[in-house]
Amino acid sequence: MYKVIFTLVLAVASFMGLHAQEFQGMAVYESKTSTSDFKTRMEGNKEMTPDMQKRIEESMKKMFEKTFILNFDKSASIYKEEEKLDTPGQGGGGMRMMMSMTGGGGTYYKNVKDKSYTVDKEFMGKEFLVKDSLPNLQWKMESETRIIGGYNCFKATAVRPASKTDFRNFRPKKEDAATTKPADATKKTSLLDELDMPKEVIITAWYTPEIPVNQGPENYWGLPGLILEVNDGKTVTLCSKVVLNPKVKTEIKAATKGKVTTQKEFDEIVLKKMEEFRDMNQGRGGNGGMRMRIGG
Repeated sequence: MYKVIFTLVLAVASFMGLHAQEFQGMAVYESKTSTSDFKTRMEGNKEMTPDMQKRIEESMKKMFEKTFILNFDKSASIYKEEEKLDTPGQGGGGMRMMMSMTGGGGTYYKNVKDKSYTVDKEFMGKEFLVKDSLPNLQWKMESETRIIGGYNCFKATAVRPASKTDFRNFRPKKEDAATTKPADATKKTSLLDELDMPKEVIITAWYTPEIPVNQGPENYWGLPGLILEVNDGKTVTLCSKVVLNPKVKTEIKAATKGKVTTQKEFDEIVLKKMEEFRDMNQGRGGNGGMRMRIGG
């Protein structure tokens, strides 16, 4: 009980300090997506050489381990992947497409006052400016607490639909030998045919009232304090550093370049292109298309 009261007192003090000046903050997040199920599937593929498996694992690590910077004030934020020098040979169109489908690329702007977001995306050589309303997550406040980076954090959970254009949500389909027809054994399939997508994902977030802003990584928001960790079962995004009122201020504004679309319209464009890749892959054989999409 005393711990809760102490945390609330700190939150009130932080709130007063936040409004006493032109407040701004910066948070660094490390995002990692588990690829263990894909590695298991690759290890069981007799047609995949050790060298091919190694190159695919290196590409997957680059796609699924990222560092992001969140700059925020009382009403808005920008969330962007930390810029790194591209490894030679890893900048192909297939890799850029996959990067955009795994949370990387572009600047994610959130305005919690008008509950909107804007994110610029490069997809297949074209620039898009996705503008839409922030997701209305129905957070359930839990009683569990923990310390993250010296901050007292509280747990909250929510259920949200899985994005069909976010590759991090894909899972390899479970093999069922009992239901597999003999004729299917020699049939060439694309990588997309071997993947499955859950209808929804369970989100676990940890937020701190000691930094009383309605912000968090990516499109997460809506809790009475900065979200320091988000876990959807496969992807964990954890805050590794927080700087309040940094000496150098960052301009927090939305991107303006690109063809304006809604999230639904952008998703339809991506899904259509994925279907085209699948058709092309089936025409040339399964493994080559897999290398093109994952290995760049």
